[in-house]
Amino acid sequence: MRIDTIAPAEGARTSEKRLGRGIGSGLGKTSGKGHKGQWARSGGGVRPGFEGGQMPLARRIPKRGFNNRFRKEYVIVNLSALADLPAGTLVDYGFVLENGLAKDVKNNAGLKVLGNGELNSAITVRAAKFSASAKEGIVKAGGTAETV
Repeated sequence: MRIDTIAPAEGARTSEKRLGRGIGSGLGKTSGKGHKGQWARSGGGVRPGFEGGQMPLARRIPKRGFNNRFRKEYVIVNLSALADLPAGTLVDYGFVLENGLAKDVKNNAGLKVLGNGELNSAITVRAAKFSASAKEGIVKAGGTAETV
């Protein structure tokens, strides 16, 4: 392969529109702008969302809700996901992500363990938060729940 033989893929480049170059081009005379009016003028047209002076849709519809920029989101894992782990395993944030037990969330505040399911073995779980039922389930199986 030589550098002078490299070309873009077929159909990747289109020829430029040559406006106002005669009737045969299909873009002669008014150059595809129709007759007169705001859209035919240089710099013509209106900004996006402008509805001719009518109250725009974005302002007619009421505002609702609130997005808290400082909200803490946790990586959530249920006891059912930890049920098959061997006894003595240390489960923490890194372990959960490495083994694909939960999905990572952007700007997360750590690991949160919920109590859906039952544990079969005594494991140590280190997390930022535990639900009451999760803590109870871990202790009942003979494990420990450590808050980080």
